[in-house]
Amino acid sequence: MSIKNYLTPTKKYNLLISSVHSIYRLVNSTFEPRELVCRLSRLICQIFSANCCTITLLDNNKRHVVFRCMTTNTKKKYIIDKRTEISNGIEKRVVNAGASIHQDFLLAMPLICEDVMGVIIVKREKNGRPFDKADLQMLATMAEQAMIGIRNLQLYEEQQKLVLGSIKSLVTLFDMRVPQEFTHSPYFSKLVTAIAMQMHLDEKQIESVKYASLLHDAGKADIPLEILTKTTKLTPQEYGIIKRHPLKGAQILRHIQSLKPVIQIIMHHHEKFNGTGYPSRLKKGQIPQGARIMAVADAFEAMVYGRPYRERMDIPSAIKEIKKKSGTQFDPKVVESFLKVVKKIKTKKYLKSEK
Repeated sequence: MSIKNYLTPTKKYNLLISSVHSIYRLVNSTFEPRELVCRLSRLICQIFSANCCTITLLDNNKRHVVFRCMTTNTKKKYIIDKRTEISNGIEKRVVNAGASIHQDFLLAMPLICEDVMGVIIVKREKNGRPFDKADLQMLATMAEQAMIGIRNLQLYEEQQKLVLGSIKSLVTLFDMRVPQEFTHSPYFSKLVTAIAMQMHLDEKQIESVKYASLLHDAGKADIPLEILTKTTKLTPQEYGIIKRHPLKGAQILRHIQSLKPVIQIIMHHHEKFNGTGYPSRLKKGQIPQGARIMAVADAFEAMVYGRPYRERMDIPSAIKEIKKKSGTQFDPKVVESFLKVVKKIKTKKYLKSEK
């Protein structure tokens, strides 16, 4: 889709509607502000048949650039993802005046949400068609839609940072209660996330799995410390108490609205693929995908990282055990992805000296 020379008013109107619809679809299919900015830059460059499009995001005081992406008509992309002073003269003029600039072969438009939060600059070759007022109006409309999307994602990011902060606080509280040798290694969450990425889960699913990996043992906060730290075999009664921790974890976290997708993973990460696990004896596809991922990572870590009540294995032996239980205890598809990921894991990460 690109602007042709001498479009009729009707064709310009249709192009505007089509362009706004394209922006709308883009905004609703992207979940990270920087990725959205890059995709917007490319789309705007195409729509306006421009030589390049640059989108800049500013900090709250409007004195510094925090992110800039420029896309050219050759599909090359240039990104600056660090805090720098505003050095571009056009950007300074737009930010200071809070207004657009219209030149023959350049359009500059502020991204405004209560205040100027960024700038869009679109350029054409001087031997091409000059920009007209219709182009300026179209860019203004597109900038308005783009700013709504960018701001919503920024607010979502801020909310997620608060949620992650709460999660880290909960994990810290739990770890303070339990001796370090009874907790997971610092690499457990990275392993779970890597398997999810290898399985090509979407961004939201990967995020949920990551949070669940940090909080999956939250329910153990309700278990007596003498049971949690026992180094000999558990009695049937003690094991029954341990088995309640997934449900307890779900109860602890149920009031945090944004963690709803995480709770199901936590509740079922001890289910087995053949239906013999707990607490609900779910099997195969009944078990949430994130919980199936967690089950493999949890078992692997318990084997190679060691527990006071269990003799540790070397990595090759642990991998052999995971393979052996594929299709019974573990989802074969998860095991397949795990085997690809585990090749990249260095043995030293699981040495007790690093705990």
